[in-house]
Amino acid sequence: MSFNGTAAPATFAQLVAYAAANDPDLSTLEQYWWAHYAYWQNSIIVTGLLAFCSHELVYFGRNLPWVVADAIPSVFGRYKIQGAAKQPTAAQQWECVRYILLLHVFAEVPLMVGFHPVCELFGLRVDVPFPRWRTVAGQLAVFFVLEDAYHYWIHRLLHWGPLYRYVHCIHHQYAAPFGLAAEYASPVETVLLGVGTIGAPIFYGGLTGHLWTVLLWVVVRQFQAIDAHSGYDFPWSLRRWLPFWGGADWHDDHHQYFVGNYSSSFRYWDGK
Repeated sequence: MSFNGTAAPATFAQLVAYAAANDPDLSTLEQYWWAHYAYWQNSIIVTGLLAFCSHELVYFGRNLPWVVADAIPSVFGRYKIQGAAKQPTAAQQWECVRYILLLHVFAEVPLMVGFHPVCELFGLRVDVPFPRWRTVAGQLAVFFVLEDAYHYWIHRLLHWGPLYRYVHCIHHQYAAPFGLAAEYASPVETVLLGVGTIGAPIFYGGLTGHLWTVLLWVVVRQFQAIDAHSGYDFPWSLRRWLPFWGGADWHDDHHQYFVGNYSSSFRYWDGK
């Protein structure tokens, strides 16, 4: 279904009904997706809003359980990798939130505004229907491998003297990381590592790529980054089931000792 030049009704609810009537095979999510683009008639705004809103909801929503865990050390402190004594204070968490919000607004929003033209340039689809779940799952697996390789080498470079001193040291302000600090970094580092996150999906775009897959990938990548910075290692943590998975214990060592374990998701780059 096309977004532009449609003769569909004007209200959002009518647009959803219009999509359902004209293509009964669309899922409810696909109907709402199409209606958003048709309603605004400005793909740059809609794509930017989708990227920004999904990013904020997932980032702060996924962090909520970790904030609760940090607030109840009597219950969760035994799972804290560096010990309950290193629980972040409320003041540290609030300072981190303020910085993250400023970073998101002034560093990430401008990038998201220009996201749709980049999608078009590389042939990334934004229409409906979405790709099949099997296709999406395969692409997400590829993105994990490519992003991890990129992250390893860029992160290792960021530990080189001048780059560490002027760029990466901001992220290492917290030697005992917590979930909210996952994106606590300089704008330069945010852009550098962000290229690795969205670079593979965008360059892959011409090969049946879709914005829906990119947004899902960013959500999964956020979960991974936040959990890796959570500071908690539970008996049911993913790394106990997947021996090649990094996890919080892996990344906590990096923050505690400031060296090694540079990869984002997997252990094999560091030979462990």
